[in-house]
Amino acid sequence: MSAQDQLKDMHETPPPVALYLMATGHYVSQAIYVAAKLGIADALKNGPQTCDELAKISGTHAPSLYRLLRVLASVGVFVELERNRFGLTPIGACLRSGEPDSLRAMVLMFAGERLQRAWGGLLHSVRTGETAFDHVFGAGLFPYLAQNPEAAVVFDEAMASLTTQLSAAVAAAYDFSRFGTLVDVGGGHGALITAILKASPTLRGMLFDLPHVAEDAKKRLEVAGLTGRCTVVAGDFFASVPSGGDAYILSRVIHDWDDDRSVAILKNCHRAMGEQGKLLLVELVLPARVDQSAASQIAVEFDLTMLVDTGGRERTEAEFRALFEATGFRLTRIVPTHSPFGYSVIEGMRA
Repeated sequence: MSAQDQLKDMHETPPPVALYLMATGHYVSQAIYVAAKLGIADALKNGPQTCDELAKISGTHAPSLYRLLRVLASVGVFVELERNRFGLTPIGACLRSGEPDSLRAMVLMFAGERLQRAWGGLLHSVRTGETAFDHVFGAGLFPYLAQNPEAAVVFDEAMASLTTQLSAAVAAAYDFSRFGTLVDVGGGHGALITAILKASPTLRGMLFDLPHVAEDAKKRLEVAGLTGRCTVVAGDFFASVPSGGDAYILSRVIHDWDDDRSVAILKNCHRAMGEQGKLLLVELVLPARVDQSAASQIAVEFDLTMLVDTGGRERTEAEFRALFEATGFRLTRIVPTHSPFGYSVIEGMRA
């Protein structure tokens, strides 16, 4: 069923049924999580399989797996064929591991036990403005990950899968060739700076992140053959940011933090750059008014996720302008990318 047909179907659904399907959306979320955990999409990559065959591959109870797969077929993740056989749809194909457009790691994170428990604290967040994850686990998300390596691996894989898809879109959407040196602040494992450097052969790069992340980034940049064009610096962007860049890019960094901490990060960028320096944020831009489009839904759901998980927030264009003004910048333009999730490059310069 096409997206247009699904929208038509949604509008033709009686309101009580539509509300029921919304309220039980976690049924589908958990079913997708289980399918991702079991590797069902990987088992189907070479063609349809019977439920009995899938049960043997995944080590599950065939009748129960059948019930799970029928739910997922009803929402278009899989397709039920004749003789109890199931196949992949384009949506289900995104659950395969090791593919460029794979979202398996993101499903394991967002629909996994830890973040689902955090969402159980949403009422607390709405009543108090406090972060649900902190309330439920007694620690912030990032300190929690530092103490829980297994959870950190899932988180890193999920962020890497999103960054891989986003990096190519950013490199294609914005002209980085005008700069001599680009500093990737909070650059993670280097996927973004790698994509940009490969798209702009004359550009030099600098990746800046916490020490344990920087060490891994060095190895990945070496594998990519970019150590001669990109240096790696370890540090904390709340303390300072390296100088020497013509432009400073922060991809999905600012949305993790509230306004006070975002101001601290951006002021450090302002201190580090020259008079002609550019600030580039890769972020979602919230619509001023929400409609029922997929783009609106994704944006506002990410915003609520920030409330639940990190205490950060997504922002509207007006809110980004205010944030820039509070840190000595002037927002000059917003460049959309072709990222499937609607990210943009928000450009600013020293005011």
